[in-house]
Amino acid sequence: MTRPLLPVASPFDLAFEFGRGSWLYSQSGERYLDFASGIAVNALGHGHPRLIRALKTQAGKLWHTSNLVRVPEAERLAQRLTEASFADVVFFANSGGEANEAAVKMARKHHSAAGRPERYRVVTFDGAFHGRSLAMIAATGYAKYLDGFGPKVDGFDQAVLGDWQGLDALLSAQTAAIMLEPVQGEGGLRTVEPEILIRLRQICDERGLLLILDEVQSGVGRTGKLFAHEWSGIKPDIVTLAKGIGGGFPMGACLATCEAAKGMLPGSHGTTFGGNPLAMAVGNAVLDIVLDAGFFEHVLEMAELFRELLVGIQRQHGELICDVRGAGLLQGLRLHGDPLELVHALHAERMLSVPARDGVVRFAPPLTVRPREIKEAARRIQAACTALRGKSPSRQSRPGKPAAASSSAVLSLRP
Repeated sequence: MTRPLLPVASPFDLAFEFGRGSWLYSQSGERYLDFASGIAVNALGHGHPRLIRALKTQAGKLWHTSNLVRVPEAERLAQRLTEASFADVVFFANSGGEANEAAVKMARKHHSAAGRPERYRVVTFDGAFHGRSLAMIAATGYAKYLDGFGPKVDGFDQAVLGDWQGLDALLSAQTAAIMLEPVQGEGGLRTVEPEILIRLRQICDERGLLLILDEVQSGVGRTGKLFAHEWSGIKPDIVTLAKGIGGGFPMGACLATCEAAKGMLPGSHGTTFGGNPLAMAVGNAVLDIVLDAGFFEHVLEMAELFRELLVGIQRQHGELICDVRGAGLLQGLRLHGDPLELVHALHAERMLSVPARDGVVRFAPPLTVRPREIKEAARRIQAACTALRGKSPSRQSRPGKPAAASSSAVLSLRP
């Protein structure tokens, strides 16, 4: 180890001094176009004045009290989230992984409280990412994340999205819930079609299961609505949030109906820092902005412009790029080769992106991104692709032709 940080991450050799909007400024004074947003976290960009003001104001009053007393800002944020959604109650946590843990505990407790303690298993899907705790890597089911951590936590069965016979075979008298992301971020930007969500809702209703939607990456306006599942018209039982809801400040949330949460009585779950005044002040400031008139329309306009430009780039660089994936302002390019090559080529163009599974490079610009920044991003992506194509054939190797993209992979989610 050459640094005191535990080497569980492999960071790029970049460090930034400050940010403004869609831009980051390195310690050496270089300006980078940030289309990573801290992995879809900085939903309102860097240095948003309303978020700074909210945090500074709260920091001068009160940081932490715990859940032994009421936190008025938490009550206010929970009220606003329920009024804007399907939910009746909210549990605040510190991250998406914690929110997902709360969701799974809630599903199990729901059935136990109804006299069905044998119903504890949760069906998840290939390509998922639900967090890094022992339970959530089991829910994710990705071999790389499970390796070396002992026996896989019991209670999770993984299905293939769209394989209805396979899903039916997994459902049993022990199944408590079905859990999935409307847009799989880490799994390669596979977008779940509204028809699939509608059918999963029907299956849950027929079998007495809860439907849990992990909207940690797709929620808070990322697809042009507050929640990605709204495009399908369904109402889930539980939804998890994080990332964008704090605009960069660590927080997560688990939203649920009263029926889904009926087993969660005092003492059944808890958190020390979740719902603290600092996070709640920022969360309320984020909602002030994203729920403002015209905000989602701006997201959709920027998303359509970006997709149009990405499709044009794909057509020009077909030997490098398979297709365009994603929804709203969570889009990406699926490559024939190693996505890290394009990520590094973009660094040379002073632009940030995020690699994902299935050969995908993700772009998650701030939801406040402007048209000229979208066009500048396309120019830099074009330049990076041109640079890659100019390299030796050995760097253009194709380890195997990826499977054809499904229609869900390029769904925009806009009617």
